[in-house]
Amino acid sequence: NEVNMGAVHGVYLKYVGLSALSLAGYAALSSETMLLEDAALLMARGLRAAGTAAEADAGVGLLSATSSLLHLSTRAVLGYSALLNGGIALAFKLRKGMGLIGKDPQTGQIPLWSYLLYFPFHVPTAIYTHVHTLAGKYKPAKKMVPVASEVQPGWWVGGCYAHELNRDWAGVIDLTVEFPERCFDRCESYLLVPTWDGVPANPAQLEEAAAFAVKARDRGDVIIHCAHGRGRSTTVMCAALVKSGMYSTWEEAFEKGIKPGRPVCKLNTKMRQALSEWQADYVDGRKQK
Repeated sequence: NEVNMGAVHGVYLKYVGLSALSLAGYAALSSETMLLEDAALLMARGLRAAGTAAEADAGVGLLSATSSLLHLSTRAVLGYSALLNGGIALAFKLRKGMGLIGKDPQTGQIPLWSYLLYFPFHVPTAIYTHVHTLAGKYKPAKKMVPVASEVQPGWWVGGCYAHELNRDWAGVIDLTVEFPERCFDRCESYLLVPTWDGVPANPAQLEEAAAFAVKARDRGDVIIHCAHGRGRSTTVMCAALVKSGMYSTWEEAFEKGIKPGRPVCKLNTKMRQALSEWQADYVDGRKQK
């Protein structure tokens, strides 16, 4: 069901799953540590019985220290991953904390400290998106998902790999908090609208982005992208096409202006609600005035 499902596979549940797996790994390693300690004690007893008490103490001490350090480090990483990804999943649901990752609103770049501090979030997110994008490229021709699609002349919807098109842009609208902007050096103007995966821009942000897109389109091609080019970017493109005068409602823009050119585009319930509120406040409301 395109209305009730998230626009991108997993959405916040992806991070709930990561948190749960990390916690399970943490618990498993805690049990394994106890088993290794028991094994070391048995080894020590065996060596002492053979009359090599000094060697036994030295060997067991080294083994115990190495094992403890390795397990402590791994457990610390897994425990941190469980807390971090659980917190991010909660932020998704609350639609809060988009600035947590530290992405620069002027350049779209993510600082080194963010990768170091939040690596349990960045690493699986990057791997998942890379694999998902590759899978889309190698599907049969009719089902292939390009990194970006021109849904109307000069209007493009895509994902975070849109830089692979190797094009110059009059305007780039970036909906991600989780990826650096790779088209920045090839665009005249850039707008960051930071949103979590599967979470739409609010009506005020939609209006700002739509106005930005229409102005940039006067100078050339515009791309609106999120991570996969399915939900967040589609939401903003709906508003932009209505703002440009091509369509009178976001529903019409979605069904006639976007989906024929990029069939994988979807809108979840929150996205539809945000667009309906935007339409009422910034389109229909102004007509009545």
